Amino acid sequence: MEPKKRTLFIAFSSQKGGVGKSTFTTILASSLHYVFGYNVAVFDCDYPQHSISQMRQRDLKAVMQNEILKKIAYKQFTTINKKAYPIIQCRSDEALKEAERFLETSPVHLDVLFFDLPGTVNTSGLLNTLAGMHHIFSPITADRVVIESTLAFTDVLTNVLIKNGHTSIETIRLFWNQVDAREKSPLYEFYEKIIAGLGLTLMETSITDSKRFRKESETIAKTVFRSTLLPGDKRLIKECRLDLFIEEFLKTVKL
Repeated sequence: MEPKKRTLFIAFSSQKGGVGKSTFTTILASSLHYVFGYNVAVFDCDYPQHSISQMRQRDLKAVMQNEILKKIAYKQFTTINKKAYPIIQCRSDEALKEAERFLETSPVHLDVLFFDLPGTVNTSGLLNTLAGMHHIFSPITADRVVIESTLAFTDVLTNVLIKNGHTSIETIRLFWNQVDAREKSPLYEFYEKIIAGLGLTLMETSITDSKRFRKESETIAKTVFRSTLLPGDKRLIKECRLDLFIEEFLKTVKL
């Protein structure tokens, strides 16, 4: 009998809000669950807004009111023969215990649990929960405040938690988000040298800026980009290099 494959705990995390943590959590969860055949669940720990849980409610409403999306959803779920991935609301300080309880009672093996966490390092239990992750991905933008706060945050994880051995963290990866393809900002080269000097790792794939990140399932839409019920449209995903990012993500976490 083959040993049961472990479940990966993964978080898109940063000390700054508005850099895309919930968006990337949703897009990756939907891609892995609906396209690549993995079983995933999302723990929405971002109290009090619980943005991914609220997104699921909006997605359900949009699909029910949009005949095109309804047909896409019907075809998808009859083809893959599995339900939408579960989204569980919990506090960040209870996330690891809730995850273990969920895994014990799940009727199917879960390949990945994604954790959508608060953006404030002072949140109760946040560091302990992050220490329980296997892989952490931190989006950064070419903004001095965003970069410096994220580097300080990531440096604590790398040089305090990991080096002290009080963690399950195997990899931490920074990646550029909202990159203007027309702009060659000297900030990128400058901060990439700092990132390397701190011993941190930057992903090869950067995500180009796109208004798609602010678009969800709509009652009049013919395609989707960010949804908890459907994967992003392939053309839209490719436009901002997310297809390449997902490939690198899968290699990094060894799925």
